[in-house]
Amino acid sequence: MNIYVSNISYDTQEESFNALFAQYGEVSSARIITDRETGRSRGFGFVEMANDEEGQAAIDALNGTEFEGKELNVSVARERTERTNRGGGYGSRGGYGNRNSSYGNHGGGNGYGNRRGFSDRNSSRGYNSYDEE
Repeated sequence: MNIYVSNISYDTQEESFNALFAQYGEVSSARIITDRETGRSRGFGFVEMANDEEGQAAIDALNGTEFEGKELNVSVARERTERTNRGGGYGSRGGYGNRNSSYGNHGGGNGYGNRRGFSDRNSSRGYNSYDEE
């Protein structure tokens, strides 16, 4: 059984975290999630217990209890869902370039890089400002 634990003290070490759950049965793994850049705890973690009954007993016993100065939130972990590309930067979501849906075809789609000039935008709408009579 995979267990999600939140509100873990930033000072908690994986050894004491593992020992807390080992009181209720065999712990396959216990991980406190850390920030990639700083290595500091993010305040939550996961415990994998070999037996579902022991895992449920640990959840029932530890949810809402204080551990190293913080009240733990302990529950069954949800299955990890596939995350969509959240974009960011000047990539596919683009700043001003990706307006195709509501403003006609302005070109772009890759941030600021593929924007066309003023006359090119007008020509994509079916007229050119230089041909007006």
